[in-house]
Amino acid sequence: MTVLWTIVGIALFFFGLLLSIAWHELGHFTTARWFGIKVPEFFVGFGKTIWSRRRGETEFGIKAIPLGGYVRMIGMLPPAPGHGRLGRSRRTGPFQGLMDDARAQSQADVLPQDADRQFWTRAPWKRIVVMFAGPFMNLVLAVFLMAVILMGIGLPASGTQVSEVSKCVVPATAQTAQSPTPDCPAGAPLAPAAAAGMLPGDRIVGLAGKEYGRNDGTALREAIRVASGPTPLVVDRNGQRIPLTVNIVPNQVQDMRDPSRTVSAGFVGVSLLPGDYVRQGPGAVADLMGFYVARTGQSIAEIPQRVPALFRAAFLGEQRDPEGPVGVVGVSRIGGQILAQEEPWREEVTFFLQLLAGVNISLFVLNLLPIPPLDGGQIVPAIWEAIKRRLARLAGRPDPGPVDAAKLLPVAYVFVMVFLAFSAVLLVADIVNPVRLPG
Repeated sequence: MTVLWTIVGIALFFFGLLLSIAWHELGHFTTARWFGIKVPEFFVGFGKTIWSRRRGETEFGIKAIPLGGYVRMIGMLPPAPGHGRLGRSRRTGPFQGLMDDARAQSQADVLPQDADRQFWTRAPWKRIVVMFAGPFMNLVLAVFLMAVILMGIGLPASGTQVSEVSKCVVPATAQTAQSPTPDCPAGAPLAPAAAAGMLPGDRIVGLAGKEYGRNDGTALREAIRVASGPTPLVVDRNGQRIPLTVNIVPNQVQDMRDPSRTVSAGFVGVSLLPGDYVRQGPGAVADLMGFYVARTGQSIAEIPQRVPALFRAAFLGEQRDPEGPVGVVGVSRIGGQILAQEEPWREEVTFFLQLLAGVNISLFVLNLLPIPPLDGGQIVPAIWEAIKRRLARLAGRPDPGPVDAAKLLPVAYVFVMVFLAFSAVLLVADIVNPVRLPG
């Protein structure tokens, strides 16, 4: 049954990924049509066409390699200044043939009646809108998914019910991922909660004379951390309130705001279960989106320094970094693992939607990089063209004409080769040494 749910999870997440790609391309397609640009093709995937259907002047379809998608607009690149009879520039250079071929291909299917429907003929701001619309659609979808999670399902509050009572006082620095509750070393003092007679299942309803509700775990933890010495405590055990006295002692514990750090604070020795699911407001969605966008940008910037570890994980059997890059295959497997886990449905759905939202945020940030063939590779030349035209008008000079985006093609080819090599290593790592969820 676990294998079946894993397969279902992989299929569902992969379907969600394809929808995210199609949603991205729909942004390009819709805005291009608004501005009168001819769009001959709208495809999800690359390679051989496995299904297509024509609607009006556009062919919609799916291709065999579902690792992206594209909307083909005519005239993406302008003719070169001073081009000859064959549409080739009279200029020379090591990459001139590459740029001339790209320009010729861009103009190959431009019919005389469509000359004024080319992408490059539109005002710079319209081209910026068309190219930004794709990433923006991913951002919109990510916001929608986060809103479903936070405002629809809600997040588990920090509860006050005890799940585990520590045997002794052990500093947080002695805990590891393999042993979160290490054995008591010789001479370790009994944990205050154990000494006071607290049991798993107890719900702490009072501390030092203050009442705490079912979802007040955060406030309770903060109160424990600043307390010390014998302190009155009340627990609810099977519906009966039992007063206890717990001797709160100082210990090295995890920082509540930064779990990677430890601080000296009051220690009781209990683990608390999550509370009820509480729906959040729009502000929480905005805060979480800002956090994810910033973290995604940082993760993309850190990819080059993570490549050596990824290579060793793929080919040398080194342990996979759970915080490192994950490809389409890897993230789909994680989606399958989510459904295969025996967790409450809210946790599984929340994790699943959060993963899909993270993919859309990655598509948003990555596509804004100013590198062809990414969307930013057309946005930046359009911005520069608008600046040049504005400066020319202010100086009383003639219109400088379109910016030659084809000059970025050498960068594009280097980027594509590096990206393909990186994708190949990532694919091998996702197959032979995948990132696995804990548990």
